[in-house]
Amino acid sequence: MKTYQNIAQFREHLGREIGVSPWETISQGQINDFADATGDHQWIHIDRKKAAVQSPYKTTVAHGFLTLSLAPKLMSDLYKINSVKVGINYGTNKVRFMAPVPSGSRVRMRMTLKEVEEQESGGVRATTECVFEREGSDKPVCVAELITLLFEKSPFS
Repeated sequence: MKTYQNIAQFREHLGREIGVSPWETISQGQINDFADATGDHQWIHIDRKKAAVQSPYKTTVAHGFLTLSLAPKLMSDLYKINSVKVGINYGTNKVRFMAPVPSGSRVRMRMTLKEVEEQESGGVRATTECVFEREGSDKPVCVAELITLLFEKSPFS
């Protein structure tokens, strides 16, 4: 994990890779829980028997948004900015789900700092490119530009 003392030091990483997260296993239990949370119970995600016969992957696969939802956890594995009091997920510029993530796969996230913009609210808007990789595959499973608002002073006080 990289530790930055403040946003100014974080900004020095502009245009460079921040790092690669540890591998994270996506279990069938996580997939089932995500299906319950989102109401997306397509058989390709939750029915192992049907997937073994009818799916081209011969097993269930994780929802693309489940993979993307790992970003906050994987980001916290990659870096910390000591001076930041509040970090808020602001959104995405683009997201592409490029390959399946079969149940039991291990994924990780490679993150590059693309942009840091001052905000009128006193914080900054940081845009990162996040490339999710599956162990044993050369093709990324997801590529996303994520936007985070970072505040060294709480915007709520």
